[in-house]
Amino acid sequence: MSNIDFLIFVIYFFLLISIGVLGVVKAKSSKKYMLADSNLGVFMLFGCLTAVFLGGSSTIGSSQLGYEIGFSGFWFVFALGAGITIFGLLFLNRILNMEVITISELLYKLFGSKVRIIGALVTAIYTLMISVTQVIAIGSLISVIFHWNMPTSILVGGSVVFIYTILGGMWTLSITDFIQFTVMTVGMFLIMLPVSVHSVGGFGSLFSEMPSSHLSFMNIGFNEIFNYFITYTLGVMVGQDIWQRFFTGKTKRVAKTSGILVGIYSALYSIVMVIIGMCAYVLFPNIQNTQNVFMHMAFETLQPGLLGIVFAALAAAIMSTASGTLLASATIIANDLLKPFFFKNIEDKMFLLLTRITTLCLAIIAIVIAMSIKEVLVAIDIAYAILTGAIFMPIMLGIFFKWITGRAAFLAILVSIITVFLSLIIVGPSSTGTIIYAIILNILTLLGISYYDNNVAKKKNSIDSTRTE
Repeated sequence: MSNIDFLIFVIYFFLLISIGVLGVVKAKSSKKYMLADSNLGVFMLFGCLTAVFLGGSSTIGSSQLGYEIGFSGFWFVFALGAGITIFGLLFLNRILNMEVITISELLYKLFGSKVRIIGALVTAIYTLMISVTQVIAIGSLISVIFHWNMPTSILVGGSVVFIYTILGGMWTLSITDFIQFTVMTVGMFLIMLPVSVHSVGGFGSLFSEMPSSHLSFMNIGFNEIFNYFITYTLGVMVGQDIWQRFFTGKTKRVAKTSGILVGIYSALYSIVMVIIGMCAYVLFPNIQNTQNVFMHMAFETLQPGLLGIVFAALAAAIMSTASGTLLASATIIANDLLKPFFFKNIEDKMFLLLTRITTLCLAIIAIVIAMSIKEVLVAIDIAYAILTGAIFMPIMLGIFFKWITGRAAFLAILVSIITVFLSLIIVGPSSTGTIIYAIILNILTLLGISYYDNNVAKKKNSIDSTRTE
């Protein structure tokens, strides 16, 4: 990297921290800190929604899949974007009408305190673990750029992200995420893609050099594609970080329109990253560690100045997800565990301080975890399996069917968590059936226990009515 590349990167980090400092002045209420006062228009909300789900795994992972399997790597990111679009079109209205700000708060309104607690724990752990992976990713990027060791890189990168998040909350994230969305779009669509395609001699040359399997969108098979949609589409639909972004929209129409745009953008972004990976396959067919495909391609093909912008774009993808998931985890803990059980009568200013302190504590925990472990992909798979398998059906069935009982929801979540862990022990973390087993047992428990509870309640009401007569 040249001096201009280093300068671009440092200026970008300084800009993000400056916006965080400004956020201290702007975010004067808990609602503004958690939801940016629910005042975003279509373009801003679209940018923020896109930035929060397109992280390091979406960018680096999709180019890796393009290198390994070609166009069928498209389905990974598209499944994520499709979940956001479906949620916005089919479920957002009902959830907004319930006037909640967290998933666990919705579970409380549907099923009571016990379900709220277990739901809060599951979603908070999930969002925190996603944040940890992004901290590791930004640490890896900084380590490559500045040649620092990983602990130092994680500390610096994580601190930059978490400082502006702690200071300004969602108000800051609404600004920084839109900036990061813009940088991502410029870096990947207008720089990295054209340079990569030009480096292999154009699209015609690229496709002629590809194995036929790499040119098929169905190369990985229907079962794997189906697993992507079960795991990621359903998981995103009950992701606190996604809900929180939707809640910042000015109107329901704004939120729905933004959700549709996210689905379109996710398809385009996925294609772009896959093509970059395919270009790397042509130019560098012997890359041993395919996780380094994107970085290798950037270093070998980009000119000074452009390299700094693209690395800033990669950092933007990683940091927007890290900040959004950290704030989501802090919101759940502060709003659904601390406030209702320990600080019931707290004033809004003190609750804002409590939320900032919670965000700080979680930021420290995330950095410590990131510095302590090297591989968290298995942990993320477990977290996704628990989130989707345990939380999705109680929320969706609870919204549409009022006869689902609180006891059924609690037991269904518990059964699903146990199922996930048993499946991991017996079958292993690579099993595609884990989430399906969990969802099926979740549904059976919800319906079976609810049916039993309602019958018991009817009999009791009948006996009480007879006694009264």
